[in-house]
Amino acid sequence: MAISIDTVYQRVLTLANKEQRGYITPQEFNLLANQAQISIFEGYFFSKNKRERLEDKRDSEINEADLEELISRKLAPFQSVEVVNNGDTFPTTVTAGDENTDVFQTGRVFYNNQVCQKVSINEANRFSRSIRHASTTAGQGPIFTDNLLTGRDILVYSGPTVTLGVVTMAPVTSMVSVECFRVPTQANWGYVVVNEKALYNANVAVDFELHKSEEDTLVTEILELAGIVIGKPGLMQTAQAMEQQEIAMQNT
Repeated sequence: MAISIDTVYQRVLTLANKEQRGYITPQEFNLLANQAQISIFEGYFFSKNKRERLEDKRDSEINEADLEELISRKLAPFQSVEVVNNGDTFPTTVTAGDENTDVFQTGRVFYNNQVCQKVSINEANRFSRSIRHASTTAGQGPIFTDNLLTGRDILVYSGPTVTLGVVTMAPVTSMVSVECFRVPTQANWGYVVVNEKALYNANVAVDFELHKSEEDTLVTEILELAGIVIGKPGLMQTAQAMEQQEIAMQNT
């Protein structure tokens, strides 16, 4: 569920105009809004990494699965599984609606819908060059490693093949896919000018793609950035106080 960009803009204006702290134009807002959106989006990956690193340290009696589920839900709109070109080159863009959008991060690699385990380049070389090592991969899942060739990303091995009694292990070139996370679509507070005043136009507006729980965070981030842009330290301090209050509530 998207976050209404008009709702966020009206909240930002209300707080910015309180005590005559300044006006934020639609153009300024759109720039700050997208900066805030990408900053929050990038934070999902740091949170995800932190949760994964804590996985083995958890007390089995403490159920923290809801937090992991929330992070997954926040990332879900930006996630897709895409074909790896020639089995070795990640896509750089994905389709979001009618537009091509940049890939921000890649995740798991799959061969024939099986998750591939990443190994070091040296280990992959031992498997591919040694009959004994290649034979040990029989019946096991596919593996992948970094590709040393410029412009290519990975090498995927699905296991040994036997040709005229000779066991070999060559990288595969098809049925390889990768988990991709695209960047959010650019948000836009669309408007028309009537009597020299900007009026919201829902027909050309683009809402935030972030999870609905991020509305308050968007408001405070935009206000904090706006305080710098329009030279109002008081506005930035107000936003920082709101941010600290939100963090304190989350930690209680």
